[in-house]
Amino acid sequence: MTDPNFLHAGDHVHLGPGVTGTRQTNPAVNLEDLPHVDAILLSHYHADHFDEKVEQSLRRDLPIITTPHAKDHLSNKANESFTNVNALDFWEDLTVDFTTSQSPPGTQPKPQIHVTGMPGTHVPPGPLAAANDLLGAVPPTNGWMLELGYATHQSPPQPPSDHSASTFQSGYRIYISGDTLLFDDLHKIPEMYSSHTGKSIDLMLIHLGGTTIPSPKVPLLMVTMDSKMGVQLMQVINADVTVPIHYDDYDVFLSPLSDFQKAVEEAGLHSKVVYLERGEEYRFEVKKEG
Repeated sequence: MTDPNFLHAGDHVHLGPGVTGTRQTNPAVNLEDLPHVDAILLSHYHADHFDEKVEQSLRRDLPIITTPHAKDHLSNKANESFTNVNALDFWEDLTVDFTTSQSPPGTQPKPQIHVTGMPGTHVPPGPLAAANDLLGAVPPTNGWMLELGYATHQSPPQPPSDHSASTFQSGYRIYISGDTLLFDDLHKIPEMYSSHTGKSIDLMLIHLGGTTIPSPKVPLLMVTMDSKMGVQLMQVINADVTVPIHYDDYDVFLSPLSDFQKAVEEAGLHSKVVYLERGEEYRFEVKKEG
């Protein structure tokens, strides 16, 4: 599960000094109605991605993969800390093993997910970013590359690790942008993952909305991608399919989905976007050698 947020319409979150957000929508499913969760992938420690209800309700030994900043907070809580938090910085990686009811112990190949931290920034590079590093007003954020696949032998995960010599075979790649602005480091992603390297990206989940602080009525600073940046990132990443997410949950968004839809049409990229309503599914197949 990624960035769990299960507040309801009308609930409030704290997003930074003097900045709050009000939830505009209800979740498609309530937290207590979820199926078993194997792990959490948390892009950053912000209440609109990891709310108080989630923090109080999750079991303390649940594996969480997140930023070093978020690990510091989750592992050193005044009450009961989370005990299985793994920190990944940009380009660091780890492998998660899964045991399924269809795959008894010892069965080959073994399903795995390879997670790599991708660059992200909530604050424009430059003086503002330097000031934020000192003040800590806006938390650091990651994107993620998820490679779903199989290993043909059982081996314990070695986080963070370079598994280039292992038998892991990626059958599907998902890039999750996280709450980021468009900046130079994102151009390094297609250098590593593209059809030219034999590692094409199948799906991109792109965080949009053009989040502004302190509010859309007083838009002093934009901290997530708006529609223009979103289309530019589509052109940079060149994923087979893009699904926009996180663009209308709170009242801090300046750029509605309709802006992105218009920009996508103008760029001639409409065939590469899937729009999902809450509760809808997008299904795909993880390729398996042999």
